[in-house]
This record gives sequence, structure tokens and C-alpha cells, in this order.
Amino acid sequence: MMWGRSYLLVLGWLYVYSASLVYGGDIVHHDDSLPNRPGCNNNFVLVKVPTRVNGKEKEEYVGVGARFGPTLESKEKHATLIKLALSDPPDSCTTPKYKLTGEVILVHRGNCSFATKTKVAEAAGASAILIINNSTDLFKMVCEKGEDVLDINIPVVMLPLDAGTSLRKFVDANDTVTLQLYSPKRPAVDVAEVFLWLMAVGTILCASYWSAWTAREEAIEQDKLLKDGSDELLQVSTTSSRGVVEITVISAILFVVVASCFLIMLYKLMSFWFIEVLVVLFCIGGVEGLQTCLVALLSCFRWFRSVGEFYVKVPFLGAVSYLTLATCPFCIVSAVIWAVYRQYSFAWIGQDILGISLIVTVLQIVRVPNLKVGVVLLSCAFMYDIFWVFVSKWWFRESVMIVVARGDKSGEDGIPMLLKIPRMFDPWGGYSIIGFGDIILPGLLVTFALRYDWLANKKLKSGYFLWAMSAYGLGLLITYIALNLMDGHGQPALLYIVPFILGTLIVLGHKRGDLETLWTTGEPERPCPHVRLQPQS
Repeated sequence: MMWGRSYLLVLGWLYVYSASLVYGGDIVHHDDSLPNRPGCNNNFVLVKVPTRVNGKEKEEYVGVGARFGPTLESKEKHATLIKLALSDPPDSCTTPKYKLTGEVILVHRGNCSFATKTKVAEAAGASAILIINNSTDLFKMVCEKGEDVLDINIPVVMLPLDAGTSLRKFVDANDTVTLQLYSPKRPAVDVAEVFLWLMAVGTILCASYWSAWTAREEAIEQDKLLKDGSDELLQVSTTSSRGVVEITVISAILFVVVASCFLIMLYKLMSFWFIEVLVVLFCIGGVEGLQTCLVALLSCFRWFRSVGEFYVKVPFLGAVSYLTLATCPFCIVSAVIWAVYRQYSFAWIGQDILGISLIVTVLQIVRVPNLKVGVVLLSCAFMYDIFWVFVSKWWFRESVMIVVARGDKSGEDGIPMLLKIPRMFDPWGGYSIIGFGDIILPGLLVTFALRYDWLANKKLKSGYFLWAMSAYGLGLLITYIALNLMDGHGQPALLYIVPFILGTLIVLGHKRGDLETLWTTGEPERPCPHVRLQPQS
């Protein structure tokens, strides 16, 4: 099914271009450019606001704490249940018309600074202040220049517009609204990150051995045909005839241009309907990838192997094996079930299965022919990752890569171009994610290392695969350490992975004297088998 492989190749590369990020969940938005100073040096933290109306539990809202004011409790059991009151005037820029007795006061944003609102509320007797933003997102509250905030002693929290509107309706209806304010701390390391690391490493491991086994089988078959002097050699002269595509230096350089254009398209066109298109494309690629992996896996068994040797001609598809036809309905149903239930909490399982199948198949189809191409490809990806995660903030006022990965403005929980696992012990929930590009791009060089080792008959310790695989695992591990040090802000994983992999292979190749071979041909020299001459008739 060459048409399927061609489609899968294009789709796989588009997915590589669009998402190359490790992400753990953070609060986005800006307004944190002013320098810290005494009284105005709090970390921006998410705040949980569980509410009760007339004694009955209602919705729990999420806000963000200010740069100033006291820190909040980290556990719900220690947070005091306090009554909510409305500010009059609503902006709390002037003294309220009535005295407060320890309530939490709900005020609107605007007309004066956040610190001014807080001081007025505290002077009126409020125990905390909730500021309603003028939009449905969260805004980081900082101190104005020259503003004295040392005497502020009540917590300050901002809520999105929809949350504030809901609370105001309850109070206007003369309902008694009480609430708590607390900010749970995230665990230093969540077990989801451990499983995601194992998933990424395991995916490259499986793809590498599959690719190396295929390359060795091709080399053995070619040597056999050379030895026999068979005319069939002409039909197996290149790996391209078997549906394998080798990257060139030019295509590696074009990576940056094509990747950037596709990423900007995702960023500008991000919407519910555009996500639906991506979901359909992902399902098609997932079906092809899952089917390819299943057929290869089942072919390891004798009975299934014999079924796979019989073909039937299908219109528009050409010759298709019976085994492929048998697995096709299962793969299609699996993708459809994921697409229908992708909003449910368990849908990440199906997304990861389809995603891993797609990644493994792309790593089987696409190959790096030598270290030179690998260096160019990963160097371009290195610069691409850094630019769109960090530098893009200067032009677009937000990180384009992070916005695309989260699926902002789409109404969906991220794009389907990621592997993700729910954060199991995080009180804030969410997912730990890794982009396809952070697996496929380094994986191309790791699979190249194992193919070289097998063709050169190198043992595990004396080869390059073990070191390349270790370098990838260590680079990804450092990425997660950086992620936790940055409070969950998305990190360009290739920033850490690329130097480890390239540095390891180049230094090791130079030390062993294999660098020239790795850099140019990418294959060890094999002795030419004795060709048996056919007698002339």
C-alpha cells in the first residue's frame, strides 16, 4: 500500500513540524515584566475557590494570586470558610458605603490599580478581595511603579469574568455565598512524567530494532543475490523500492521553513473546525500506523505469516494482503471510537496508542542516511524549537508553540499531535505531554545508530546505539527537571536532547575512528561476496 505510506510520510512530518514541546501545565498570560521588590515578590500561583450557596456545595473556581499580599494556605482543611459580599462601589476605588466584618469582597477590575482596590477593601474590614477580570482568562496582578504595598495584609485573587458573574448572581438573589481560598502545591515530580519518559524511550527503542532488523534483512538479501549473480538484483537495487525514504541535506534545511509555515497556519487558523480537520487527519494516519504495526507484529507468528503471503487486488489500492484486510476494520473502529469519545477522561489511552503506532511507522519509513544529514536535521530542529517556544513571544506576545500545543481558541483540550498522560497526583489535574517531534526527530538518529551497529556487526557496548539511546533518555530527563524548575512552563525538549545526542555520537565516532564513515556513507564497508558466474549458453 504505497499510497498509504506516502500519505503517512506527509502526515507524520506535518505532525513533527507542529508540536515539539514538553509541557506540564502552567498559567499563561503576561504582566510580569516589572521587577520584584519588597512586598511585591510573590510567585504567581493558581488559587482554588470552592463555593457554597445556602450551605450546599457549588462550583469550584480557579483564580490567580497577586504579586503582593500574604500567601494562601496550601491545604483545603486549613482554609477558613468565609462569607462573600459585593463591593459598593463595584470597583472598590473609593471607601465602600458600608462597613465589612471580615467578609471576602467581590470587586470589578478597572478605574484604579490593584493595590489601591486592596487597600480600600482592607480598610473597610474585608478579610480578602476577589477581583473580577474583564475577560474569561486570568491576568497576573503586579505592582505599579512607586506603589507602596508593604502594608497590605489580605489575600488578593483574580477570577475570570464568567466566575465573577456567576457569584454575583447568587449574591444579588439574596443567597448566602461562602467560599474558601487555598493554593495547593504541585508535587515536585508527578508519576505521569515518569510514564511519559518510559513511553518516549520505549517507542524509539521499538522503532529502532524494527528499522535495524529491516535494514539487515535487506542487506542479507542483497548479498545473497550478489553471490548468486541473480538478475533479481536489479529489482532490489535501492531501499526506496521498498518504500523507505531517505532524508537529504536539502530537505533537512527546508524543515525550518516548512515547519514554521505550518506552525503559523495552526496558530492563526486554530478553531473548533480546524481541530476537527486535524482529528480526521490524525485518525487516518493512526489507522495506517496501527495497521502497519499490527501486520508486522502478527507476521512474527507462522500462521499469520502464511496469511500475509496471499494478496488480493483492491480497486484504487492495488495488491493488498489478506492479513492487512483482516486488521483494517479493527484499526478503523479503534480510531473512530477515539474520535467520538476524545473529550472523555480515558481518551488519552486511545490517542497514545494511535500516536505511538504512527511514530513507530514513520521511523520505519523515514531514514537518516548518515551522520551529516542527522546533524543538519537536528541542528535545524534545535533552532526551530527555541525560536517558536521562546523567541516568538517578542513578536506574537505569547509562545506560539505553547498556544498551538494547548489548542487555545479551539474549545478542545490540546491538539491530537501529542502523547499525553494525566497528572495523577497533581491537585490541579491536567496532562503531561510530549510532542511527536521530540520523539521522531531524535529517533531518526537513534535508529540510524542501531542500523549501523547491526550492519557493522558491533556488539551493544562497542556500538553507538546504546550511547545514543542513553543520550536521548538523559536529555529528556533533564527536560523534565527543567520543566519542574520552571513551574510547569512548556520547555523545548530538543534544546536539551539535541546537544546530548549529537555530542555523544560525534565525540564517540571521533574517538573510535569511525567518524568519517558515519559522516559520509553511514554504512560500514562490507566485503563483496564472491559472485558465481553463470555459464554462457
